[in-house]
Amino acid sequence: MITQEGVFDPLGDSVDGHILTRAIIDTIHEPLIVLDENLRIIVASRSFYKKFDLTHENTKGKMFYDLGNGQWNIPALRTLLEQVIPAHTNVEDYEVEHDFQVLGKRIMLVNAHEVRDKKGGQKMLLSIFDVTAQHALELERERLLTQKDLLLTEMRHRIANSLQLIASILLLKSELVDSKESRSHLEDAHERIMSIATAQAELDPVGKGQDVSVEKYLNALCKSLTRSMVDGRNQIHIKVNASGGFVVSDIAISFGLLTTELVINALKHAFPDGRAGEVVVTYDVRKTGWTLSVGDNGVGHIEPKEGARRGLGTSIIGALANQLHAIIRKESSSQGTKISIIHEDI
Repeated sequence: MITQEGVFDPLGDSVDGHILTRAIIDTIHEPLIVLDENLRIIVASRSFYKKFDLTHENTKGKMFYDLGNGQWNIPALRTLLEQVIPAHTNVEDYEVEHDFQVLGKRIMLVNAHEVRDKKGGQKMLLSIFDVTAQHALELERERLLTQKDLLLTEMRHRIANSLQLIASILLLKSELVDSKESRSHLEDAHERIMSIATAQAELDPVGKGQDVSVEKYLNALCKSLTRSMVDGRNQIHIKVNASGGFVVSDIAISFGLLTTELVINALKHAFPDGRAGEVVVTYDVRKTGWTLSVGDNGVGHIEPKEGARRGLGTSIIGALANQLHAIIRKESSSQGTKISIIHEDI
């Protein structure tokens, strides 16, 4: 369109509209191009000319695909652009990776939209976004995250090994002391450290950003507890009943510590004198929350004497339940004991 003063207006506006159009186009930092219905260049923004070292004079009337060294002459892109005006479609974030004449290797995103003027003329507004730096940052971020994941896995593995070593030393020390009370404290510390090491070790296969399958985790954990805590001569079995569900690793560790602590307590107190029995770990997830429980068919819980000091195991279970915003429910009879950790969503 030619205005009254003979100035070409790329978007078909009036004279004042032309001034406003040019002002808007030239203040946008990303390259913009106006194409006619045959995909020939009508005009472009200053940022386009500057970025690709071109001018209005050496681009006006040229086919978009003929620019530079043919970097835009991509069959798939041509097909998309040729449909924008006839089919009234848009091109959204089409990625072009090319070694450009002036810029070198770059990754560009191309967007195209149809523009109609007041007299029904059809043109296309094409925008080009250089996302090379953004892609490089994303790749670096992925590399750093992968590296962090490997380091955390290695650190977790080393911590578990160190804890097992410390636990072994405590067990050896307990065999050397004469005091029955000191030996009991050392054995207690050994069991607690082993519970942390076991809970951590069973999370080693968990990858970056992955949730933990509670069922698989509890099964693996209880197999490990069976190997390390249950004497082969005792007829005690640890069984898992879980209804699925996934949790983040922090919650899984809390589940692991709770399960280990409760299983240890059952093994220590429910089956005296080599009695046979079964310990059942149950995890039930519902829409309104979840319940983690450990039950046994042992002799039942003996209530401590009035004024007796709270045991370490009880304190640990209480602290972990509080951390999970859960309550503790205890049921005990001569047929066994069951302790449940119950969380209800608010």
